[in-house]
Amino acid sequence: MTPDSSHGLSEADAKRRLAALALGAIGVVYGDIGTSPLYTLQTTLSHDGMKPTPESIYGVLSLIFWAQILVVSLKYVVFIMRADNKGEGGIMALLALALRSVGSQPRQRWLLAIIGIFGASLFYGDGVITPAISVLSAVEGVKVAAPSLERWVVPVTAVILFFLFALQRHGTERVGKLFGPVMVVWFIVIALLGANMILTNPHVLWAVNPYYGVKFFFTHGLQAFIALGGVVLALTGAEALYADMGHFGKRPIRLAWFSFVLPALVLNYFGQGALLLSHPEAIDSPFFKLTPAPLLYPMIGLATIATVIASQAVISGAFSMTREAMSLGYSMRMPVVHTSREMSGQIFVPWVNNFLLIMVLLAVLGFRSSDNLSAAYGIAVTGTMTITTILALIVAHRQWKWNLFTVIVAGIFLLAIDVSFLGANLIKIEYGGWFPLVLGVGVFIVMTTWRRGRELVVREIKQSGLALQPFIENIAEHPPLRVPGTAVFLTANQHAVPHALLHNLKHNKVLHERNVLLTVEMLETPTAEREERIAITELGGNFYGLALRFGFAEDPNIPLTLSKCSKVGLPFDMMDTTFFLSRETIIADAKRPGMALWRDKLFAFMARNALPATAFFQIPGNRLIELGAQVEI
Repeated sequence: MTPDSSHGLSEADAKRRLAALALGAIGVVYGDIGTSPLYTLQTTLSHDGMKPTPESIYGVLSLIFWAQILVVSLKYVVFIMRADNKGEGGIMALLALALRSVGSQPRQRWLLAIIGIFGASLFYGDGVITPAISVLSAVEGVKVAAPSLERWVVPVTAVILFFLFALQRHGTERVGKLFGPVMVVWFIVIALLGANMILTNPHVLWAVNPYYGVKFFFTHGLQAFIALGGVVLALTGAEALYADMGHFGKRPIRLAWFSFVLPALVLNYFGQGALLLSHPEAIDSPFFKLTPAPLLYPMIGLATIATVIASQAVISGAFSMTREAMSLGYSMRMPVVHTSREMSGQIFVPWVNNFLLIMVLLAVLGFRSSDNLSAAYGIAVTGTMTITTILALIVAHRQWKWNLFTVIVAGIFLLAIDVSFLGANLIKIEYGGWFPLVLGVGVFIVMTTWRRGRELVVREIKQSGLALQPFIENIAEHPPLRVPGTAVFLTANQHAVPHALLHNLKHNKVLHERNVLLTVEMLETPTAEREERIAITELGGNFYGLALRFGFAEDPNIPLTLSKCSKVGLPFDMMDTTFFLSRETIIADAKRPGMALWRDKLFAFMARNALPATAFFQIPGNRLIELGAQVEI
């Protein structure tokens, strides 16, 4: 049953299910955007000579309000969430959907792949900055309660983040059950604090009028444009609305946003604005200065827990996206640990976890405050947002059949907003914005190198392989010794003789009674339909071609899938089946066309350290024979 499905449920059960999913969405989906009030207004109204005057307070509040309405509500919740790939969301799922919509046009597919991979790469930059700025901003609350403890902010933040990443290997199943209730408490508390302050200064609500945002631009000029770089902090986590759609469904996410999360955020932002109108000196920490003194320490504790939850959502998103990238061929294979028997989406990727931990700690120790980190934040988020819009517009035109005029009008409107935020954040590059950008570019180089390297390897294998059909005919005319059992040869080319088969015949002088050429295909959909999962071709001479297809959100389990082949006429006895695989050793050759020598060497390094295909496909080691082969690229 899909998250949005309620077939077979009574009306009362359907409502309870919807409420439970909405509660889960509040905990997982909205952790990031829910903790943005900790630093957004403070950062926006105190940068580049900005002063918290009534005019600037009204202007910035208006921009924050309308950014959440236009970007989060209209763009993501209403428009982008329509682009579901069999219920799955996120930029990798959207890229697969866009690639499918343009068919087999190689130039368009290449361009879309480059755009999508870069957007995915920037997500890792977001995955580094989000935990750092969120936890740091929460711990900084102790400066309000006890200024003498300021020197402990960075060490305490580093310790919290270290334990957060150390706990990832144990999974989020148990902790996840607490996410929803804790975040519900968080949103209720921040809404009440904001509403209490609004009651003392109710005319702050006039800032919902877009006139104040427009006036702010006319009166502050370049300073107002730069302020957009701070306003975008209020949108952090908007990508999570789309990325987590497969876990909760569209309806619960939309219900949680419009009925609960958005009102709570607006109340808190406007409450901070009301405080600043009366006490502009509170700009150093308007969020915590909303809190009555007796409740300050409990609020710091609650904020820290909420930011850990927000960080958890981003980290889990990085794990999920890495698995999708591996399946789609954009990332080297890595070990993936399942942390839940019930939820296939709850996974742990040790290599990614260690990479994020190192980068997050470097960010905290290097920038040392949420104010400094805010300069690094925004480029990754706005870059991913812009690319998401471009891909969604392509899907709208090609797959939903929107007419070109509608797509152009929608594109101008949405991209004008995205590009404005992106442009405002590009100004931050020299002040720290280079950090997530360098991370994103580095990941982009690694992903594209892996993709291109695999294409070159497959090309070399195809060019050097013997044609399969004449080989089978020759075997029939000059039969070698046959031994009982089934041999399965993993191959990327069903029309050529696998190297492992040739080596086995050459050195052992035998063939198995039945020989199966197995190709694993990863689809541009999250899951494969039952009727497309298995395709069998009889090649003659007791040779068979077998294609197994998996979606990018699935774990390819070859033995389990082979056990289902009996239903389509090709039974397997695992105890009588041997798997053969050619393990390629990559040789970088500067004389061969393809990639620059340094990229050839990078690919060769990744290939040596990648998880073997046999482990990725869950083939038991005691049924496997690997034969080496050198491939020059």
